[in-house]
Amino acid sequence: MTYPKLKLLIDGQWIEQTDEGSVAVLNPADGELLGRLPVAGPNELESAATAARRSFSRWSRMLPIERFRIITAATALMRQRVQEIATILTLEQGKPLAESVREVTLSADIIDFLAEEAKRLPIRGVPARLSNVTSQTVMRVPVGPVAAFTPWNFPANLPSRKLGGALAAGCSVVIKPAEETPATCMAIVQCFVDAGIPEGVVNLVAGDPAFISSTLIAHPGIAKISFTGSVRVGKLLGEQAARHIKRYTAELGGHAPVIVCEDYDGAKAAKLAVPAKFRNAGQVCASPIRFIVHRAQYEAFRAAFVQGASSLKIGAGLDEGVQFGPLIEGRRVLEMQSFVDDAAQHGATIACGGKQLTRPGYFFEPTVIEHASLDSRVQNEEPFGPIAVLDVFDDLDEAIARANRLPVGLAAYGFTNRLDLAHRLTLELEAGMVGINHFGVSQPETPFGGVKESGLGHESGLEGLLGYTDLKLVSVAQ
Repeated sequence: MTYPKLKLLIDGQWIEQTDEGSVAVLNPADGELLGRLPVAGPNELESAATAARRSFSRWSRMLPIERFRIITAATALMRQRVQEIATILTLEQGKPLAESVREVTLSADIIDFLAEEAKRLPIRGVPARLSNVTSQTVMRVPVGPVAAFTPWNFPANLPSRKLGGALAAGCSVVIKPAEETPATCMAIVQCFVDAGIPEGVVNLVAGDPAFISSTLIAHPGIAKISFTGSVRVGKLLGEQAARHIKRYTAELGGHAPVIVCEDYDGAKAAKLAVPAKFRNAGQVCASPIRFIVHRAQYEAFRAAFVQGASSLKIGAGLDEGVQFGPLIEGRRVLEMQSFVDDAAQHGATIACGGKQLTRPGYFFEPTVIEHASLDSRVQNEEPFGPIAVLDVFDDLDEAIARANRLPVGLAAYGFTNRLDLAHRLTLELEAGMVGINHFGVSQPETPFGGVKESGLGHESGLEGLLGYTDLKLVSVAQ
């Protein structure tokens, strides 16, 4: 198939060009031009926000079951078009096609779950203290039009979390996908349009991220901001949202530790860890990065992990059997090299990988770094790429302290067969999500979010829906 013509959606109309021009979208597997994305300027943003505000009145007043029928009609179309959408995703993002297919399918599941939950949003009765008060009800109401900003690493999953939660709750949306990967979100939005969602309820804009975010956050028609991205940008947007007293959800970065205890088979842990670490070329916010392994299991873990990393089939995501694709852009390749060089300068050993592949596209080898100094960048900054760091520990107190030493806490993982150690890791690891003996912490039914500087609020699960609502107390007297 060919890459689609890129467009913006504003108030029910697809727009192919604007006065602001366009930006190039490239295939990260070969650096070739896929298409040009029209840039939204002040007029387009004003129209999108105004449309979202106007349509909110109609959409929020629809019965949840009516919204459910439209939303699930859209997800049915997503499943019918899964191969088409997944191919678009792989073309613009680079991940293997099998990963893209799974992402699109899971995205439909996420939206369905949120739409189903919206049919039974909790309403709580509170007994009155006055005899003439006949009822006191605490209810959930949609917060209002939402401005949603998503990154490039999961072009279907991340927009779907925001679209699903907002639309199911009764909110209208102006969504800005990443400029590197706009067509996947465009294809998902097309499913909603084809399913009959009213004009203006979903709007799609793109262009200059800083200009779009600052404009929409300040716009009086926007009531809620939802952002997924880096800690640095998340703080900036949070400050802007606070200035306007607007609701804000932020799913930010992590630097996930993995503790492998003395009693757990090191080779078995490594076998589970390799696909989790190098999925999407490590461009995953909950990706395991810092592997802290008990000395008794270290050699077995190291041997199996290095062998697994070195055996991954690398190539363009549409090629048969590929397990590991390119990074999103050339700057990310340079950033990976910087992390590796810095670690080596601080005395680390590069067990495998560590350099760019000599082929077209933005490929960097699956890389394993041993014994990096705590002063090195890779121990303190999230690499957001195919780099794993292996370290040894002797005492669990030491391992937990090392795992918790950073100001972020999105995901953390532990491997043990002992119930007492599992409980301890669960309680003491400072993260919003903790996986014990597996890495699958993100499911449609479970809340996704972090603690410390890894964000505010949650997406997916019931909590992801509640984030698009406000509480309203209704007290009725005779």
